[in-house]
This record gives sequence, C-alpha cells and structure tokens, in this order.
Amino acid sequence: YRKEVQMVYQDPFASINPRFRIYDVLEEPLLIHGIGESIHEREELIFRALEEVKITPPEDYIHRHPHMLSGGQRQRVSFARATILGPSFIIADEPVSMLDVSIRAEILELMRDLQRNKGLTYLYITHDISTSRFFAQNIAVMYLGRIVEMGSVKEVIDNPLHPYTKALLSAVPEPIPERRDLIKEIPIKGEIPSAADIPSGCRFHPRCVVAKDACKHEEPELINKGNGHLVACPYV
Repeated sequence: YRKEVQMVYQDPFASINPRFRIYDVLEEPLLIHGIGESIHEREELIFRALEEVKITPPEDYIHRHPHMLSGGQRQRVSFARATILGPSFIIADEPVSMLDVSIRAEILELMRDLQRNKGLTYLYITHDISTSRFFAQNIAVMYLGRIVEMGSVKEVIDNPLHPYTKALLSAVPEPIPERRDLIKEIPIKGEIPSAADIPSGCRFHPRCVVAKDACKHEEPELINKGNGHLVACPYV
C-alpha cells in the first residue's frame, strides 16, 4: 500500500530531514522497501527521479543538504521522493502555498507533467481554487469538514452554485482588465467558527447572506443539479 500511495507535504523546509543529503533523502524509501539490489541500481533510480523533476544534472545535487536548495528545489525533491517508488496515487497537501508566487506555476506544471507521464492520480488539497484547473478533473469544495459543492472542474468553476464557492472564486484576482468589473464580490459575514464548536444545521449559515431560518436547524444534503454537479444548498 505504501508503495502505491505517497504524500507531498505543504512545507518543503520541514518535510525533508535537514541532516540528510539529497541522495540519502531519495535512497531512504528504496532501502525501506527493498528496491535496488545494489548501490549502482539505487543510484540509477535516484538520478532518474531527479531528472524527472528537473533537478539537473543530478550529480550536482545529490551531495547537497536541504539548506543548500531553494524552496522550489526542495519541493521538487519532495516530488522525486514521492514518485521514486512508482506510486499510482499521490496526496499533495497545499504543495505550492509556501512557495514564492513566481515558483508556484513551475511546480504546478511539474505536477501536470508527472501526472501525464506516469499516469498519476492526485488528491490535491488547496485553498487556492483557481490552481485546480491545472490538472484536476473533479473538485470538491469543503467548509468546516463538510463538502458543500462537488463536480467537474469546469462545472464548479464556470458555474458555481453554493454561496461559499462563489465567495472563494470572487476572491481570485482577475487577470483580464476588461472583465474585472464583471466580477462582483460575494459578501461573507463574520469569521470562520471554531472546528470544536461547529454550528448546528448548515455549517455555513452564520456567514451566508442567503440563509433561511431552516438553515439553522437542518444540515442540507448534496443535491444533484445535473451533469454530476452536486451542491449542499436547497436555495440555489
């Protein structure tokens, strides 16, 4: 199971052992799972994994320690570590949120290339809903641990139904000047409630501008609005 499912963490500065060389970081999973009968075989796998994530030439990096790499390079090493075992499924938890904006697109493109070349499936966790377009087919929007909207990326992003989804998308900067006036801000009241004290009924109702009295008492079920587009709100 562990060979099939791997994880890439949010913080590239904390997810790699600072005492390990990059070679050691990538050799560790091979040793744990008994892959590579010789040092030469393991070295070939390590070099190939680094080349696949554009850390080249590998021989210039394998003896470096993590502090000698940039945040983007460390995250590339994290993806090399995750893919070196040949998994089919990778959980990527906010993999670009701690990187400079200039680097984020490069890592997203890397993820897309790995997905295409290796046939990977991602569970991509993000607070930046706009980045899901890079490689996702389906998207689920969650609020306080509850899915409030789900469907294909095209359906959810081009035709958002739930007030929370609309608010998320309205917060995304519009790069086309001519369209900026068309994007209206969706107001949200108050602050996010504590996860230890979740509101009764619909979890979003204290902040929702279209909430009804029933929303305070009844937790809505996901309703199919067609084309596999599900939304947990009876008033949209």
